Amino acid sequence: MAKEQLRFTGSGGQGVIMGTIIIAEAAFMDGKKVVQSQSYGPEARGGFSNAEAIIDDEPIHYTKVIKPTLLLSLTQASFDKYSKKISKKTIIMVDESIEVPERTFESHQVIQLPILRSAVETIQNKMSANIICVGAVNEVVKAASQKSLEEAVLNHVPKGTGDLNLKALHLGADLAKAALK
Repeated sequence: MAKEQLRFTGSGGQGVIMGTIIIAEAAFMDGKKVVQSQSYGPEARGGFSNAEAIIDDEPIHYTKVIKPTLLLSLTQASFDKYSKKISKKTIIMVDESIEVPERTFESHQVIQLPILRSAVETIQNKMSANIICVGAVNEVVKAASQKSLEEAVLNHVPKGTGDLNLKALHLGADLAKAALK
């Protein structure tokens, strides 16, 4: 596996931090080296939220993401802020509501998915958007096995919501598969 540097961005309360914790934990369960970090604005809910995970087969010597291999954004404001710090090879994954200027990002693989809408309409729980993201991101970068990913999700979601969250995880993977066809 090539080194993956993942950056999840959105607003506080959308669960992007938990998303990187889950994907990092799943990769760790598969024997990979991982680092996870996060930052958010002073507003906690509603302010900027940025979380990162580095996943590699080799030891990780520098623990900050400089140029992510994948940028996930759930809000226009977070995309506008963090898309300035990517390389030409960065995969861009965004919610369908985000405007990605084609001309600026024409050399990038851009994956627009109905993440937020699917959380509300299909899963019927807007809090499941981050788990949809985890499934979609893992489908693209293959950071962890499905078994470990499911176990990590169940380790971090409230008791009694396991089936709902596994449904969200699988939905995210299905959305990414369909977008990549």
